[in-house]
Formats: sequence, structure tokens, C-alpha cells
Amino acid sequence: MRNYNIFSVLLLCLFSVFSIAFSPVAQAVPVDSQSFQEFLDSFYKEAAKKGIQKKTYDRAFATVTAPDKTVLKNAQYQPEFTTEIWDYLDTRVNRRSVDEGRIMARVYGDLLSRIESQFGVAPEVILAIWSMETSYGAALLRTSRLYYVPRSLATLAYADKRRQEFARKQLLAALEIVQAGDVELDQLTGSWAGAMGHTQFIPTSFLAYGVDMDGDGHRDIWNSIPDALATAANLLASNKWKTGKPWGYEVLVPDKGGQLEGQKKTLAQWQQLGFVRPGKNAFDYPEEEAELKMLGGDKGPGFLMLHNFFVLKRYNNSDFYALAVGLLADRIAGRAAMSQTWPRPKGALTVEEKFEVQELLKEKGFYSGEIDGRIGSNSRKGIREFQIQNDLEVTGQASKDVLKVLRKR
Repeated sequence: MRNYNIFSVLLLCLFSVFSIAFSPVAQAVPVDSQSFQEFLDSFYKEAAKKGIQKKTYDRAFATVTAPDKTVLKNAQYQPEFTTEIWDYLDTRVNRRSVDEGRIMARVYGDLLSRIESQFGVAPEVILAIWSMETSYGAALLRTSRLYYVPRSLATLAYADKRRQEFARKQLLAALEIVQAGDVELDQLTGSWAGAMGHTQFIPTSFLAYGVDMDGDGHRDIWNSIPDALATAANLLASNKWKTGKPWGYEVLVPDKGGQLEGQKKTLAQWQQLGFVRPGKNAFDYPEEEAELKMLGGDKGPGFLMLHNFFVLKRYNNSDFYALAVGLLADRIAGRAAMSQTWPRPKGALTVEEKFEVQELLKEKGFYSGEIDGRIGSNSRKGIREFQIQNDLEVTGQASKDVLKVLRKR
């Protein structure tokens, strides 16, 4: 069990009050005193300043009569736990994402070569981003999880004070996309916050970096894989991606070396201080400047991050994200996996062990979902049923103890 101090209890109580006030039915509370329809009517003045024609505006909102409560519910959601780096990577850099990436490399090899020639970004990097954003497009097939972008952004602009400025800006950009005719209205879908297409671009980024790679006269990241992948490459290239250079290196950290986290030195200087690659392979570009990051804490592996790592963060400003893209790209290209292990809690499973739990549950009839290494609600349900049938403590949690029993029975 978790231990709570009095401050934690007070926070939980405040969170409960907040939840009661705003859940389970997420109410559309306007930023101003307007009704939603009045907001839409008045917002056209801003759109007109951007050159949006009235017929375009009316067409975009022809079927929109109310805010999307699901969007507001997602906007209000606050996760209870912070994801650790190893759990984050387990769900994104694993045998499935690597195998699928290598298949996509063969299927789209000619296209990826053309993109690399034009933008200077290696195929494995583009594939890793595609995997991270929509699992190589698989997420777009789950249409029940997609949102009509003009409605979702109008909802946030109308009722979410924290995201109002962002949503208004993105809504204007989305209307520009409608007016340009890059995609049919019924296909202008995305996440609840407006990230769109195979490579999940928000509208302003789409306008800045969108590419018509297939030459059909439209920048279509929803239906055209060439356009989607080239658009991702264009974002990196436009932010000064260094062609042929790595994103960074995993390193062995000398005693007390973690105290230097966040500092920048050349790779040659880091090596003089005792930072070396696993296997003691030489740094390919000793003159390049690198920043030390210890994403798993002092007891975890170290990474010396080069320029391209920070370019990846222009796609998603997260160290976890950029590291996942880099590690996955390396694996897709056939380079070695990480050598060091993360400081997981006692009893926690590795990513391969998570796959094994699902495989054994499925083999024994307790699980019918995908073997993807993600221990979600269906996996936990299978674990609980297995524990009940075998007179074990019922926790529904994947652990080494559960795996040990699964292997025996």
C-alpha cells in the first residue's frame, strides 16, 4: 500500500471536490458568458481577419451544434501517477514496434529513400516517429477515438480557459486547412487536442511543414503516407537536423558522474572524465557538443545527447519522447539495443517479461487481446482470473511472482 502524509490526504480531498464538481459529466463552462452558438457566431470575426470566407466557416460548422463533452473530460483528466522512463519505453520500444518498423522499411523503402534524399533524414528516424505517433497508422483505424477537429478546438476555445489561446490559434489554422481543400471535411479528424493524421501534426505545424509528396495537389497527412512521412521529415529538416549524425549515445557513468547532469561538453571532454560507451566503442564525432542526461536517476544509465536529440524535441518537447524515438530508430536500423538496465523497483517486469505474461495468459485461456507488452485493463483482468483460479492473492498486477506461477502451470 501507498503511505500518505497529511498533505497528500488534503490534496486527495481537494481533487475529490474538483472531480465531483466537474465529473463524470464534463460541463461546458464558457470562458465568457456567451452560449456556444454565440461564441461560434462571434469567432467568425477573427476568422475573417485570416481570410476565411463565410462559406468556408459555415461549412466547417454546419454539423456542430454543441461542445464536445468528451473533449472537455479529456482536457480535465490528470493522471494519478507519474510514468517512469522504463514503463514509457516498454510500451513504445519493444519487439512489436521494432518488427513492424522493419516491415514498413521494406514496404516503403523507395519512398523513404526519396524522403531521405530530399530532406536528409534517415528512414529509421521517420519510421520511429510514425510508430510513436500512431503505431504506423493503426491508431487512425480506431475511428471511435478520433474527433472532428473544428468541433474539438472550438470546444476548447469556448470552455477551457487554460487552453483557450492555444485552441483559438489552432482553430484558425484548421479553418485555413478547410479553405485550402487539403482534406475532405469528414476526414479532418484528430486527437481531442487537435493533433492530426499519421504523424499527428497540430494545424499550425501542418501549415508550416505540410508537404505534398505524392504530387496530387494536396497535403494530406490523413490518407497519404508519402505526404505524412515527408511532412515529419520536413519538420526535422527545417529545424536544422544534422544529416548522418546520431541523436546521442548511451554511456557508462563514472562514480559521482551523475552530478554533471545537464552540463554540456564535447564528447572528447566527456571521455576524458570517464564517460564511455558500453563495449568501450569510440565516439564517432568527438568534437560534437553533448549534454548529459540521467533520465532514470542517479542509479540509471547515462546518455550524452547531441544536436539531433534536441531537434527531435521540436516534434514533441519531451526528453522521454526524443529518447524513445532515438532508441527505436536504432533498433529498426539493426543497431544494438540498450546495454544497461533501468533501476526498476523490486519485482517489476522487464518489457520482454510483460510480453511473456500476455503470451502465457493467452495460452492458458485467460487473455484474448493483442500481444503488445502493454499491461492494460484486459491483461489485468486475465491476471485476476488466473489468480482466482489458482488460489493466489488477487491483485491483477503483473509481477515476477505472477510470471513465475504462470510458467509452472
